[in-house]
Amino acid sequence: MAAQKRARKRAPSSTYRVQFTPSFTFADAAGVADYLARLGIGALYASPMLDAREGSTHGYDVVDPTRARPELGGDEGRRALQKRLDELGLGLVVDIVPNHMVVPNPWWEDVLERGQASEYARYFDIDWSSGKVLLPVLAEDAEDEVHEHYLKANWRRGNTELNYRRFFDITELAAVRVEDPEVFEATHREVLSWGVTGLRVDHPDGLADPGGYFRRLREHFDGWLVVEKILGPDEALPQSWPVDGTTGYDALREVCGVFIAPTDSFGGGFHEVEHASRQQVADSILVAEVRRIAGLVQGVPFEEACQAVAEVMVNFPVYRSYLPEGSQHWETAVELSRSPAVRALDEQVRADPHGELATRIQQTSGMVVAKGTEDTAFYRYTNFVALNEVGGSPDRFGMPVSEFHQRAATREAAEPAAMTALSTHDTKRSEDVRARLAVLAEMPDEYLAFEAEMSARHGLSEPSLNRLAWQSLVGAFPITEARLGQYLEKASREAKIKTSWVDRDAEFDAEVAAWPAKVLNEPEVAAFVERIKAPGWSNSLGQKLVQLTMPGVPDVYQGTELWDFSLVDPDNRRPVDYAVRRDLLERIESGWLPEVDDSGAAKLLVVQKALHVRKRGLHGYRALRAEGPAAEHVLAFERSGVITVATRLPVTLARKGWQDTVLPLPKSPGWTDVLTGRPATEALASLLDTYPVALLVQGD
Repeated sequence: MAAQKRARKRAPSSTYRVQFTPSFTFADAAGVADYLARLGIGALYASPMLDAREGSTHGYDVVDPTRARPELGGDEGRRALQKRLDELGLGLVVDIVPNHMVVPNPWWEDVLERGQASEYARYFDIDWSSGKVLLPVLAEDAEDEVHEHYLKANWRRGNTELNYRRFFDITELAAVRVEDPEVFEATHREVLSWGVTGLRVDHPDGLADPGGYFRRLREHFDGWLVVEKILGPDEALPQSWPVDGTTGYDALREVCGVFIAPTDSFGGGFHEVEHASRQQVADSILVAEVRRIAGLVQGVPFEEACQAVAEVMVNFPVYRSYLPEGSQHWETAVELSRSPAVRALDEQVRADPHGELATRIQQTSGMVVAKGTEDTAFYRYTNFVALNEVGGSPDRFGMPVSEFHQRAATREAAEPAAMTALSTHDTKRSEDVRARLAVLAEMPDEYLAFEAEMSARHGLSEPSLNRLAWQSLVGAFPITEARLGQYLEKASREAKIKTSWVDRDAEFDAEVAAWPAKVLNEPEVAAFVERIKAPGWSNSLGQKLVQLTMPGVPDVYQGTELWDFSLVDPDNRRPVDYAVRRDLLERIESGWLPEVDDSGAAKLLVVQKALHVRKRGLHGYRALRAEGPAAEHVLAFERSGVITVATRLPVTLARKGWQDTVLPLPKSPGWTDVLTGRPATEALASLLDTYPVALLVQGD
């Protein structure tokens, strides 16, 4: 309990994520800080601020961890930004990347020149048995545009001379050995000197000893600490990690799930697709990693060891285990594997759970799962893509309200300072796209008929991409031809079915590139979107209010305080128009109650009101239940004298109406809806006649 109280004290009330790019610098962030304060934000949540590769639009390709990125304003700009945030009472949360650095960089160049004699040789995870660093060869037919898409790994040629650990399969991102105290100090000294409010740690599953890393980091940092750990639906963070929680993909799954109707109309079969996708990844783009691990297995033929290593990683039920913690996940992976050498592998790992074999196979299992599931299966299994989200479960349609309440109460009791999120720089599609697509689960027959009719006229020849394309079109409409084309290019190549980043099919690529121009002006598309737009808005407002007021520290991803219909990166890193947002916020501050319309101002109203209520401090969690014929269409809960009310399943609700459904309110001198300023009533038909959500506080 004492630890929870300390976490609440140091955690911000909320965060607002910004993506620094050469065109959005530290000075630009300082320029919008007053807007964020008026919005009700507690802390600016920054993408990586350390020096990265020139031109980087994300900052995860760190080139020098000993200085703030000059391209963004350098240390002078960083100090000016922090000064402005301090003046406004805002904190600063910084994203850090302990797992890897981009190569080449000065340390790496010294290693290439001097080999093991370099003072930086121990900084990178290199197998020195060959006496030198082995670099992959660029294929002769490589095009410049695929430089960032893994071709340098050259796996299609069977090139496994690769002898340094990477970030996933990206050869230009070399793993850093932060488990070494000297390396930890060298890579963390600068950012720890900034005195920030909080840290967000990227990709802890790639570290040799995540728990040991977090314990060392906690010795040097007493602020808010959240980790980008992707949890399975029923997985919890290891108890030994001294952190405040995850970055919120688990909350995203729960919040979005409760607004999706349970249905079996979109079919099944996800796990078969997932298994095949993971196997392909283990056998191809990560084959160098598999072979390096197999070389550590003793007493069995090398090829059998390769098969066993790959099979165990493919069968992991979660991203990775942390032996001896999480042994049940390791046991499940072993039980599902049938390779002859699995027993020997299991015995050797259990005999030394902190040894090199156990460490490397656990580090790499997360890579196989992420690349196989998120970046392959989610582009192949496209029956209902609103569920295909980082940390998501495409086989779980909908979440009962009772389950949501149970999970929210557990979060409040166990990790009240964990982050919650709906959109991030890594989500496959924005929160408002998912909210609109959730409508399809309420009208599956109508949507599937629309898709079939349109596919007969303009269908893509690959069925899974065709399904993804139509859902993406209606989910993000209106969308430009360029944006949709770029998304489909990425989706088709990530799926690795008829084309990929390394093995192109020119004819299919041309078919995909031509598709947006054929369909964007079809009147049936606009007409169908018009039918689902309003219920999509209802879902958007509902899930946003729930996320902002539920247990945890809510993050607002840049720009999503208005409607945002972005797809996967880089689409979600487009510039944000803060001038429009400032103007709308000023009108809201003056008492304007906007309509729920295309402007998105109603969402801004919900965000602003909820964030300011949130600053009062919300604790506890009490589920509230409606009574009457439409009771299932309400999600409501009370925290510290604040009641959240959200409409769910709006299409079905519209067919029958609220009728005499009521939400019994706890006894109080009176309740006021801060969204409308009106006294609250228990009759939901009246309470929700202006907006599909309400936020009630005691008194006037």
